[in-house]
Amino acid sequence: MMPVHANHYGSVHGGMIIKLVDEAAFVAATKHARKNVVMASMDHMVFKHPVKIGDVLNIRARLCYVGRSSMDIEVEVEAEKIKEGRSLKIGSAYLTMVALDDRGKPSGVPKILFKTAEEKSRSTRALARRRQRLSI
Repeated sequence: MMPVHANHYGSVHGGMIIKLVDEAAFVAATKHARKNVVMASMDHMVFKHPVKIGDVLNIRARLCYVGRSSMDIEVEVEAEKIKEGRSLKIGSAYLTMVALDDRGKPSGVPKILFKTAEEKSRSTRALARRRQRLSI
C-alpha cells in the first residue's frame, strides 16, 4: 500500500480496502458468469489489524454459492508485513454479486459443482446467510 492510500497517520483507509474487496469479488464473479456483474450486498467487515503504508495486501476471493443470477463470494484479506516476514489476517467479507444481461437485467449464471466436503459446507453456510439476509 502506498501513501496515497493512507491517512496522515500512515494507516490505509478502510474504504480503500473495501474497494479492493469489491474488485476481487467482481473478478471472481465475472470469471464464473462470463457476464457483467454488480454488487448487490456486502456483509460487515471488521478490521482486526491496521494496514500500514508498505504492507502488501493479499486478497483471495472464492465462490461459495451460486443461485439463478446471483453468486455469493467470500473474500479474505491479509496484510504481509514484508520487512518483518509475517502476515496478519485483516478481515473477511461476503459479497453477493448479480450477473446482468445486455439490458442491465439479472441474468442466469452457470451452476457450480462443489467437490470437497469443505466446499459443500461453505455453500451450505452461504445459503443460510442468504436466507437470513433476505428475511430481513
